[in-house]
Amino acid sequence: MAYTLQIGEKALDFELPATNGNTYKLSDFDDAKVLVIFFTCNHCPYVIGSDEVTRRTVERFAPQGVEFVGINSNSEHTYEEDSFENMVKRMNTHRFPWLYLYDKPQDVARAYGALKTPHFYVFDRDRKLIYTGRGVDSPKDTAKMTVNDLERALEEHLAGKPVSTPVTNPIGCNIKWEGKDPKWMPPEACDLV
Repeated sequence: MAYTLQIGEKALDFELPATNGNTYKLSDFDDAKVLVIFFTCNHCPYVIGSDEVTRRTVERFAPQGVEFVGINSNSEHTYEEDSFENMVKRMNTHRFPWLYLYDKPQDVARAYGALKTPHFYVFDRDRKLIYTGRGVDSPKDTAKMTVNDLERALEEHLAGKPVSTPVTNPIGCNIKWEGKDPKWMPPEACDLV
């Protein structure tokens, strides 16, 4: 069995607090034509470097019925910057146009098989996975970006076409697992990286 969610598999339920004071579960997004769930954080230079590209993607596709949900699963004991309090501060400062949820027990990251920050999962109307992996090919320095895999997947799907490259390797910082070295990854996670 693969570590990370596979193409065609269904989105898994969750119930997580958001920086806006509400709690969300998967069914709260039932009206979305497409649901993008991405694992992210506050401290990672690959996240910080690509957040404005992600913002433009959200602004472009949200009017077409695409909902974007960021989830921070990093241990605040590894990086204090990734605490819920700092998530709230970061959203208040940057006003990102997506929901930002906190997976403190890391159960959602484990269930989805999230490997990096950022790591994107795109689900169709039936909540079947149609794309997983990186957002762009140079998230740390988007001036060197040559392809936006996330946008290409959304464009193709919304045009009624199959996603031409449904799986890419996520590029970023490892998920910071509670009680583990910052560079640690689950040994069974080698199916994607």
